[in-house]
Amino acid sequence: MKLFELPGKAAIVTGAGRGIGKATAELFAAAGASVAVIDLSEEHAQRTVEAIRSAGGTAVPIVCDVTGEKAVEAAFAQAADELGGIDILVNNAGMAIRKPATELPLADWQKVIDLNLTALFVCSRVAARYMRKARPDTPPGGAIVNLASIMGLSGGIFPNSSYQASKGAVVNLTRALALEWAPDRIRVNAVAPTFVNTDFTAQIFNNPDVLEKVEAHTPLGVLPEVDDVAAAVLFLASPAARCITGIILPVDSGYLAR
Repeated sequence: MKLFELPGKAAIVTGAGRGIGKATAELFAAAGASVAVIDLSEEHAQRTVEAIRSAGGTAVPIVCDVTGEKAVEAAFAQAADELGGIDILVNNAGMAIRKPATELPLADWQKVIDLNLTALFVCSRVAARYMRKARPDTPPGGAIVNLASIMGLSGGIFPNSSYQASKGAVVNLTRALALEWAPDRIRVNAVAPTFVNTDFTAQIFNNPDVLEKVEAHTPLGVLPEVDDVAAAVLFLASPAARCITGIILPVDSGYLAR
């Protein structure tokens, strides 16, 4: 058994059109998995799929707003049909609205909670239903990897209350689902990145003063790239982590060690 490879596995990655999701989808395909690339943007999903296919991998694009339960059910049914099942789910889709708590409209709070927490819950339980079903030559079971954040394990360094609350909930939801679904051989873990340079964090990385503050909270002196986070996700989804469930793996360059 090759510990860090996924031959014959069918994986879904949400928010896979850009950033960490794209890097994860591409790495999974390189490890031998067939990947359903789910994104709100058809253009972005197609770009990821084209990159995977050009490298010799297998992927299908699926456009879906994961905040809609019926849309998720339809998208996952399509993925299972085209890929032959669902073995792995990566809950990567997320957002942040960075405002002080006293200035954050309740509607913005709800948008963040809906995508970062509720959609993750819905995607996980839909995927778990497929993972419980035995497939030819494949016993029931699977792996779910959630994208949490160091902001779900600390108070953070910038006002971002809705994001911090949602990611804190993801941390404990990961543990709860890991225990609930352990008898089904479904492992549930999470990766908790620090600040990673993507479109998501452009306003931080494009501001030298703000970036200096982030770097001051980075003991290793180097911030992770999307590929570093994708590698951690692959580990948790792979046979190498077959006895690991309910854990939160920081990819934080020492941020949480302070």
